[in-house]
Amino acid sequence: MSQLISPGREFLDSVHYYFDQAAQHSKLDAGIISQIKTCNSVYKVNFPVEIDGHVTVFEGIRAQHSHHKLPTKGGIRYSMHVDEDEVVALATLMTFKCAVVDVPFGGAKGGVKVNPRTSSPELLEKVTRRFASELIKKNLIGPAMDVPAPDYGTGSREMAWIADTYHTFKYGETNALGCVTGKPVGQGGIRGRTEATGLGVFYGIREALNDSEVIKPLGMTAGVAGKRIIIQGLGNVGYHSGHFLQLDGAIITGIAEREGAIFNPDGLDIEDVFKYRSENGTLLGYKGCVFLENSVEVLEHECDVLLPAALENQIHKDNAPRIKAKIIAEGANGPITQEAERILLERGIIVIPDLYLNAGGVTVSYFEWLKNLSNVRFGRMGKRAEEASLKRLVSTIEQTTGKTLSNEEKQLIVHGADEKALVYSGLEDTMITAYHEIREVTRQVKSITDLRTAGFYSAIEKIGVSYRSLGIFP
Repeated sequence: MSQLISPGREFLDSVHYYFDQAAQHSKLDAGIISQIKTCNSVYKVNFPVEIDGHVTVFEGIRAQHSHHKLPTKGGIRYSMHVDEDEVVALATLMTFKCAVVDVPFGGAKGGVKVNPRTSSPELLEKVTRRFASELIKKNLIGPAMDVPAPDYGTGSREMAWIADTYHTFKYGETNALGCVTGKPVGQGGIRGRTEATGLGVFYGIREALNDSEVIKPLGMTAGVAGKRIIIQGLGNVGYHSGHFLQLDGAIITGIAEREGAIFNPDGLDIEDVFKYRSENGTLLGYKGCVFLENSVEVLEHECDVLLPAALENQIHKDNAPRIKAKIIAEGANGPITQEAERILLERGIIVIPDLYLNAGGVTVSYFEWLKNLSNVRFGRMGKRAEEASLKRLVSTIEQTTGKTLSNEEKQLIVHGADEKALVYSGLEDTMITAYHEIREVTRQVKSITDLRTAGFYSAIEKIGVSYRSLGIFP
C-alpha cells in the first residue's frame, strides 16, 4: 500500500523542486549549491503548560534554514497542523525571500501545535511565554541570533509576550526589543507593519501590470484600474491587498473564505465585505452576490488576477486546468503545487511567486528591527527640519512669482515624512527594485522564462556571494 505524503512534505518537496529548477542554471560550485539548499538546524521541544489545574504538553518547532547572514528571521505559527516538514519548507522559503528583496537575514520559521481559535487568551499566553523561554535557554532567539515574527494564528499580542519574556531573561540588554518583530507600536513596533505584506502584494501586482512585456501577450492594458481581481482569504494579507488594489481602481469580483465564497461580476466593496464578515463571522448572507458553498470554486471564475492569500496547495493538478485567470499573484506561501504550476505555465498564465510577492512583511520587519537597534522612531529627528526647509522653499517661490498658495496646498507640499510614510516609501522601493532584478534574470539567462525560477536564481546567486565573501568557499 502506498504511503500518503503529508501536506507539509508536499510543500517542502515543491520548494526543493523550485530550488533545483533554478540551481541548474547557476555556475556556482555544487558544494555551495548543496549548502544553500540544506536546512542548517531544527529544534523540537515538548513543554508542559498548566491551566485550570490540568497539565497539557505542547510541541514546538524552530527551524533555522541558513546562517549565511545573521540573525535568522521568520514567523511563528500556531496551528494543529504544524509539522517539521512544513516549518522547514517555510524556513527555506524565508531564506530566498530575504535574499530576493535584499533583506540581510537568514531564513527561519517556527510553530507550535495549538489551536488559537479554541484556546483561551490565558492558555495562549502561557504557551507563548513557555515556548519563548525554551528558545531563550537554547540561545535560539535574540536580536543578533534569531528574530521571530507573527505568522498564521499569531499576531502582535503574541509578539509582545515574547518580547516581554526575553526582556525578563535578558534584563538590561539595550537591544532586547529587537528579539522579535510585529510588536504593537507602543511596545517597540513600527507603524505600517500590520498592512505591510498586503501593501507589498499591491506594489508587486502593480509593477507587473505596468510591465508591457508581461501584459501584452495576455491582451491586457497597463495599470491596476479596471482589472478584475478574485481573492482567496480575507485575513490580514487578503484584506489589505484588496484594500490597496481597490483604492487604485481594481474591481474585486470574488472573495473566498473557509465557510464559502461570494462572487459578483460587477464588483464587491472589500471594506463592506470585511465589515460584514467581522460582525457576522461568515460571508453567508451578504447581499447582492452569488454565494458558493465550496469556496475553492470561485478560483475557477474568469478574472484578470487571481490572488490566493490563504494556505498552501490551494491550486493543484486537479483544478489548475480550469483556472481562467491571466495572472496568479501568490499572496500566501506555496498556494500552487509544482504539478499545478507546470500546467499553468503551459497555458500561458503568469505566476508572480510568493518568495517575491509576499516579502513585504519581512521587509517592514527589517525596518522594525533597525528601529529597535537604533532605539529611535523613524522621522523623529528629520520630520520638522524637512518641513521647515519646505516652508522656506514655498515662501521663496511665492515671493518670486507673486502667487499665493492656499493653506491646504501649503500643507500638502510642506508635510514632512513621518514613520509610516518612510516605511511605505522603503517598502515600495524594495518591491519595485526586486521585481526588476527578477525580470532582468529572464533577460540575461535565456533558459529561464518564468518569474519563480528567476526569483530563486537571483536569491541563489546573492547567497553564493555571501558564502564567498565569508571565505567559507572559493
